[in-house]
Amino acid sequence: MNKTFASILFALTLASAPTIEASADDKVSLLLGWVAQAESGGFYDAVVKGFYKKHGLDVTIRPGGPSLNTEQLLAAGAVDFIVGASSFDVLNFAQSGVPSIAVAGIFQKDPIVLIAHPDTGIKTMADMKGKPIAISSSSHTSFWPFLERKFGFSAAQIRPYNYQIEPFLVDKTLIMQAYVTSEPYMIETQGGFKPKIFLLADVAGYNSYATILETTTAMVRDKPGVVQRLVDASIEGWYSYLYGDPAAANVLIKKDNPDMTDGQIAYSYAKMKEYGIVDSGDAKRLGIGAMTDARWKSFYEATVATNLYPAGLDYKKGYTLQFVNKKHAMEAAK
Repeated sequence: MNKTFASILFALTLASAPTIEASADDKVSLLLGWVAQAESGGFYDAVVKGFYKKHGLDVTIRPGGPSLNTEQLLAAGAVDFIVGASSFDVLNFAQSGVPSIAVAGIFQKDPIVLIAHPDTGIKTMADMKGKPIAISSSSHTSFWPFLERKFGFSAAQIRPYNYQIEPFLVDKTLIMQAYVTSEPYMIETQGGFKPKIFLLADVAGYNSYATILETTTAMVRDKPGVVQRLVDASIEGWYSYLYGDPAAANVLIKKDNPDMTDGQIAYSYAKMKEYGIVDSGDAKRLGIGAMTDARWKSFYEATVATNLYPAGLDYKKGYTLQFVNKKHAMEAAK
């Protein structure tokens, strides 16, 4: 990290840092939604550069994975905070009555994309109508109904997606779901070509948050200072990771995930910045982690229109704006 950048960020955030509630560091566990990768780089940056420590926190990051139900672990009290996947987490909290709540939306754009082979005549989302599209089972009740309603897609187009790129590589007619930060790199390196990328947040109006910091309602009620410090330090970590030197955080990522390569990290990092995954939209005026009532309302109403959730659901029970939208550390982006 550049020393000048570090000193500026430290001075800016120290001025707005909350009063520490305890003389000793509060021990906090943070469970990621997936394995360690660049998409969780800001949290690792906050550890390795001491932002959590500065805020009186002793944070342990636990990588997630396909076998972990992070929401259940949070509700059971096994961890203090988790990184949720999308806005559907929040609506599920509200609908099921689970005592969990979203406190910050780190990704302003969900990195979910549809990818297609080049030179197959697919130039827009509308061109995909009637063509085979591989999606995961969970996507049937997330972004897919949005696409059916907006573009006239149908269930007959659906093919199974099991997080393997080989079917896409051998079938030029197949369209596949992916993350803008991940699978396209594997396709370029293993398939030798660049796929056409359609970020649903940009081309389909799919406005789910992603990489959402979530905790329990009891934590918000009983330890709001801990929550605020965790959110603030994480925000500082994300600004530092994106606009400072990410090298130290990347070393820690590879320690937690030995299978991660420098090439994949560099690609993911570049795409997060290119597409404004973290720092765009409301985050540009309110700071990283921003969430708004208007956007939650818009997302919820879209799910009602696609019959995913009932009208009249008190969706606001699933999130709070108490800890965000304070423009915390955003000067560091300059």
